[in-house]
Amino acid sequence: MSFSSQLRQEANYIYEAIFNHPFIKGIAEGNVPKEALIHYVSQDYEYLTAFVRIYGAALTKCRTRTEMEAFNAGISTVLHSEVHPHNNFCEVAGVRYEDLHTETLSPTASHYINHMTSVAHTGSLAEIIAVLLPCPWTYVEIGQRITEQVNPSPSHPFYEWIQFYNNEEMNGTTQWFCNKLDELAEQVTEEERNRMKDHFIKSCELEYLFWEMAYTQEKWPLSQLSLSK
Repeated sequence: MSFSSQLRQEANYIYEAIFNHPFIKGIAEGNVPKEALIHYVSQDYEYLTAFVRIYGAALTKCRTRTEMEAFNAGISTVLHSEVHPHNNFCEVAGVRYEDLHTETLSPTASHYINHMTSVAHTGSLAEIIAVLLPCPWTYVEIGQRITEQVNPSPSHPFYEWIQFYNNEEMNGTTQWFCNKLDELAEQVTEEERNRMKDHFIKSCELEYLFWEMAYTQEKWPLSQLSLSK
């Protein structure tokens, strides 16, 4: 079994928890609370901005132009393409995407970004891929799972979101990173493979918590208390 397959197997309980989260079930059913959609987009905008920076850090550790091209393409996707699923959520919520770019990071989003940034600054290219991979991988599988369960038509409220993450380009990109992770895992020590596993599992956990954060509209509790005075 490949290293990425081992990671996916060990994280299966987290993937299943994500698939069964009420936010994800709401996407499949076409019924997510407006406030949850807004909070998700405002937090994911900041998260993806950090994701671009992590890709940039990975570029400095690439050994070949092929590796560089993969991360460069990833940067372009985040900056120019992932606007579309955000816009889908905004359209359903009845808000303007441009108005959601100034929210303070929630505790969970802040923790997730700090987790990735720490690995980007201190880890190898293999470790950076391990910490980044759960984001695209879980989304691709969410898109596939919802498509299998619902087979949404263009009239589905979240049709564009589902289609974006269930397409050949997203699946191909995720598979490239899995293959690269497997290749690099063969070249590193057992100690580094263990770090890669730890980074991956923690990112998977934080993917689940990100959906929970959005669904519950998580804020910094004491800051909210001070605002109410």
